[in-house]
Amino acid sequence: MTGTVTPEQSSIDNLAKLREMRDKALQGGGTARIDAQHAKGKMTARERLSILLDEGSFQELGALATHQVTDFGMGRKRYPGDGVITGFGRINGRRVAVYAQDFTVLGGSFSQVQAQKINKLQDLALESGIPIIGLNDSGGARVQEGVRSLAAYGEVFQRNVEASGVIPQVSLIMGPCAGGAVYSPALTDFTIMVDQTSNMFLTGPEIVESVTGEQVTAEELGGAAVHTGRSGVAQFEAKTEIQALEMTKLLLSYLPANTSEDAPILVSDDSPDRMADELNTVVPTDDRIAYDMHRVLEDIFDTDSIMEVHAAFAPNVICAFARLDGRPVGVVANQPTVMSGVLDIDSSDKISRFIRICDVYSLPVLTFVDCPGYLPGVEQEYNGVIRHGAKIIYAYCQSTVPKITVVTRKAIGGSYVALGSRQMGADIAFAWPSAQIAVMGPDGAAKLLHGKAIKASNDPQAAEAEFVAEYRERFFNPYRAADLGQIDEVIEPRETRPRLIRALEVLQTKVVNTVPKKHGLFPV
Repeated sequence: MTGTVTPEQSSIDNLAKLREMRDKALQGGGTARIDAQHAKGKMTARERLSILLDEGSFQELGALATHQVTDFGMGRKRYPGDGVITGFGRINGRRVAVYAQDFTVLGGSFSQVQAQKINKLQDLALESGIPIIGLNDSGGARVQEGVRSLAAYGEVFQRNVEASGVIPQVSLIMGPCAGGAVYSPALTDFTIMVDQTSNMFLTGPEIVESVTGEQVTAEELGGAAVHTGRSGVAQFEAKTEIQALEMTKLLLSYLPANTSEDAPILVSDDSPDRMADELNTVVPTDDRIAYDMHRVLEDIFDTDSIMEVHAAFAPNVICAFARLDGRPVGVVANQPTVMSGVLDIDSSDKISRFIRICDVYSLPVLTFVDCPGYLPGVEQEYNGVIRHGAKIIYAYCQSTVPKITVVTRKAIGGSYVALGSRQMGADIAFAWPSAQIAVMGPDGAAKLLHGKAIKASNDPQAAEAEFVAEYRERFFNPYRAADLGQIDEVIEPRETRPRLIRALEVLQTKVVNTVPKKHGLFPV
């Protein structure tokens, strides 16, 4: 009969339609918008995914989803995928879930459909026990959808919290991220920003100017340098998008797929018995002279294995992932070259957050102490240094992972207690011969203990110097702490690497029984 469509032809037509729709989804917002994205120095969402994921591993979900809004002419603005690409893939052979907002489609504006796609992915990632990575590049909530887009943010936030402490969550800021959108990255484990092309803020420059009269650019208000160096919102800054994507791959290599698994151990060609003789002389004999803790860490840990976290934020303290004989660990260390390595508000936040991340993912915490104490001052006290400092104590005490402390030089007063002391749960405490463990420095102690004798002396300056020398000899060393059992062993600095490796071999099967409770009250 004329005009009859055969089953074979029907199948061909159906396949042709599917392929046409898939091709349209691959085009995003079209050639003009893709060119505009490139003109800003930015890649498209699909280009980013092609670099992030192993070749041929991406399996997309929701590629043909579109919104059903008709208000404000939105019925004529429907694109397959609705401005976000979601799916599964592999990074270095390990499974991950990933979503990437597509700025070429309606500015990547966040919609109800976007939320549904991301929520589905979040649920599957949590159920499957695999990391989830979000590539954020959006102009914010889709205004045309009204409260629906705001409610959609809440659904994402809820799942961020449910996944917290179960699977790694990583946020990459690849463009604008404004308003309610900033809270999802803030709820994830790690945030990576790109210099000059990404920014985050609750209210943009125009609103800031209209309300406060302050004139500021988007980069000055919420650029990568701001959030990695001043606010501490982001942990990593990349110079390019490619570097941000490669950084993500490296970061995941230190973490397990979920908290029920172990982090991957790599085969290392760096001998576990290697000793670095230069460590024996790295600490100056004059304790007023600084030395670079980075150099110390590089000599101890596997070659090229250190990945610093929050490098530009509170640089008086170093927090980093590293490897010892191929095993990933977390490192906390004072940095004597910056503010003498003192603790303050920002460094307290930095340390406590990092320890909690290590504890969640079962990474041992190794602490290197050279700290003269907490930073004094009216501003610190007014801004709550007590509350912030308590976070360090809480984090160390709460953590159940193996903890080893090495005192390299100063461990004075409250900083000795807070930074991984035996009382804070350290399993093993080492000290170098250069360690100075005391309640306070010798100058202050001499005046406090012998103030009257110094004033009554014929030569107060000489008397004070004598008392200072006596205090240094009797108390300002690691041996009194070792006598009292607060230090397990005083070791040669060159021995630190093999000592730590052997200690971790023992501690890797550590089991701690905790008191059942809903949760403690962390000093936020």
